[in-house]
Amino acid sequence: MSRRGLAAVSSVLDQAASSATNILVLVLAARLSSASGFADFSMVYVTFSVLLGLNMAYVGQTVVLEKDEDRLAAVCRSGLAFTAAASAAAGAALVVVGLGLPGSAGRAFLALGLVLPLVLVQDGLRYCFSALRTPERALAADALRLACVVAALLLQPEGASAGRLVLVWGVSALPALALGLFLLRPYVRGAAADLRPYLRRGHLGRRFVVEFAVGNGSSQLAVLGLGLFATPLAVGALRGATTLFGPLNVLFNSANAFGPPVVGRASGKRGVVRLTLLMGGVLAVLGAGWGAVLYALPEGVGRQLLGDTWGAACALLPATGAQYAVMGLGTCALLTLRVLAPKATLSLQVVFSLLSVALLLGGYVVWGVAGAAWGLAAGSALKAAAAWLRVSRVPAPVPVTTAA
Repeated sequence: MSRRGLAAVSSVLDQAASSATNILVLVLAARLSSASGFADFSMVYVTFSVLLGLNMAYVGQTVVLEKDEDRLAAVCRSGLAFTAAASAAAGAALVVVGLGLPGSAGRAFLALGLVLPLVLVQDGLRYCFSALRTPERALAADALRLACVVAALLLQPEGASAGRLVLVWGVSALPALALGLFLLRPYVRGAAADLRPYLRRGHLGRRFVVEFAVGNGSSQLAVLGLGLFATPLAVGALRGATTLFGPLNVLFNSANAFGPPVVGRASGKRGVVRLTLLMGGVLAVLGAGWGAVLYALPEGVGRQLLGDTWGAACALLPATGAQYAVMGLGTCALLTLRVLAPKATLSLQVVFSLLSVALLLGGYVVWGVAGAAWGLAAGSALKAAAAWLRVSRVPAPVPVTTAA
């Protein structure tokens, strides 16, 4: 296998290991906790997911876009230093929030504040290795992370509190963090860290944060807000249902990461659209089929996966399956636009992500947690339809001719 092929395979496997870690953490937490305990854990984990995405957008994306090989070492060291400083500040704020909140939810947020720098810096190493074109090193660290967190959670007693599970989950990142820093050291030795670029007004990461906030963070915050003004059990049910679709998230993320170079080689607009329609159809069928398989699981098997949360999550599987089916079509429509008209995606993300949030909250007000799940599905369907409509309006590229 060529060096480029090995790097691509390592990147896919690393994404799979990272996604598997998130899936298994939630599955194990659901099995160990009561329904109310998992609801507390889910609210904390949603908070972590938002902070993780913000760091990926503000720091990670700018690191991987660095093209000057002479600056890569300094960029990687600076990115990790900024992540460490920013996560320490955010962690301190979470500690204050945790001390102010009563009960187990407060202790869970307190625990997240204590371990946040560990988990965010460990995740940030992935982008450094990607920029350095050594994804196999990221895979080694993330595989160790997966093994450690699963082993640590399996050792916890049934009925463990959300705060204890969050603390164990965070501390278990230490071996992977140490390995990652050891593997990175030869590439950044002698380079100086400079945090000033991340504080400048024109920092590119600000644009990526906007795209993340409207494309992904808005729905995460909406789910979190649902638990704040309604019931935390709704968060647990929605989070439990979407956790079961984790394998599809791996496919969607891989399509976004490796799709543009492949699709870009197609012949003209017609060739690009034909290829992405095929990809979207395959992802839609997989989403619907995976939802049907999960819905058909016996109750005993479901409880082995999600514990007491299974009953509430199972009722949401038809809506979540429909959501992932149309998400497959929407992902490939946005992929088409990135190749044909890259500037067209931000407006779509802004309008239809906010619409999805409104439909989620409106669905909950009218039909409860099932309405919230169907609201998310409707929002994803409208975004996919609008994206494909926008694709149809992109003019075909004019062929270049040469004078005789």
